[in-house]
Amino acid sequence: MTVLEIMERAGSDNTTLTVAWIKDAIHLIQSSSDDNVATWKTNIVDEQRDYPFPANMVKLKTISVKDTNDDKYKKIRRLVHTPTVREDTDP
Repeated sequence: MTVLEIMERAGSDNTTLTVAWIKDAIHLIQSSSDDNVATWKTNIVDEQRDYPFPANMVKLKTISVKDTNDDKYKKIRRLVHTPTVREDTDP
């Protein structure tokens, strides 16, 4: 739905006021929903490509890997560009 369509439905001719209403509505929706953030840990095993995730997980926010040299977790940065995907030829 466009701003013009919202203006027509609301009977408004003020674009600035309509955009303010939209921003207020978005802010209200975002503030009324609860985030359920949980930490989940698993061990990475050599030669393993797939790892299980919790069944109730909706969104993955960050991934950290424990560096055994200094015993600290290091975040893995998100990719800026879409990765190059090649066909998997492993049996």
